[in-house]
Amino acid sequence: MTDRDRFTGRVAIVTGAGSGIGAATARLLAQEGAAVTVADIDLARAANAVDAIAALGGTARAQHVDVSDPVGMQALVDDTVAAYGRLDILHNNAAALDQNARDQDVVTGDLDTWERVLAVNLTGTMLGCRVAIPAMLAVGGGAIVNTASAAAFYGSRTLAAYGTSKAGVVALTRYVATAYADRGIRCNAVAPGVVVDRAVQEADAGAPAPRLGPYVAGHLAGRLGYPEEVAAAVAYLASDDAAFVTGECLRIDGGLTVPSPLHHP
Repeated sequence: MTDRDRFTGRVAIVTGAGSGIGAATARLLAQEGAAVTVADIDLARAANAVDAIAALGGTARAQHVDVSDPVGMQALVDDTVAAYGRLDILHNNAAALDQNARDQDVVTGDLDTWERVLAVNLTGTMLGCRVAIPAMLAVGGGAIVNTASAAAFYGSRTLAAYGTSKAGVVALTRYVATAYADRGIRCNAVAPGVVVDRAVQEADAGAPAPRLGPYVAGHLAGRLGYPEEVAAAVAYLASDDAAFVTGECLRIDGGLTVPSPLHHP
C-alpha cells in the first residue's frame, strides 16, 4: 500500500485494466483507497488484476466489457454502482492494440481494421463518458481520464487508424471538459509514448531487449515508459490534486514528441 489515501471513499472504473497501463492504474487507485471495477474484454486477465489488488489489501471487482458495445458499457456502470454505491472516477483506457499489424496507411489498410480501431479507441471512449457522466452527476461530479497517445501528435507511414483515433480522443476530452465543467466533472487525457513493462525492457541482464532498440532511440529519456509512470499521472488527474486542471492532455512520452524531425540522437 502507498502512504496516500487520495481516493478513500471513491469508486473508479478502469477499462482495458487486465494488463499494462490499465492494470497499473487500477492497482494504484485501489492502493490509495478507491474501490475499483477492473474491466477488460478478457475476463481472465481482469480477474488476475483483481487478485493482485486483493493481495495488496485493496478492493476491486472484475467485469467483462467490450467498450464498443453501448449495452455492455451501460451495464458496466450500472453494475459498479450496484456493487459500490456510486461512481467518481473513470479511466477510459481500452484500445484495440490487436489490430496494429493490419493498421497501415489509408490506401493499403483494410476498412474493417479502420472501423474496429475507431470503434474501440474513440467510440469506446465516448461511450464511457456517455454512461459514466450521469452516474457522476448523481453524486455531485467526478473525474474522467482518457488514454490518448503520443501518436496523436505526429504522422507515420502506418497505424493511420490508431493515430487518428487517439487524436480524436484528445479532441473529445476537450469537448467533454467544456460541456460538463459547470456541473463538477473534469475530463483530461494522458498521451503516453511507447510503454513496456519493466521486466520486458530489462530482460537481458538489465539492458533493453534488442528488439526495443529502435523505439528507445526515439525517446529523449533514453528508455521506454513503464505502465506505473502513466498510472501515476492518471491518478494525479483523477485526484483533488488536479482540481484546477480540466481539458488538458498530459504527454508522458519521455520526450518522444519534443524534438524537431531533423533531430537525430
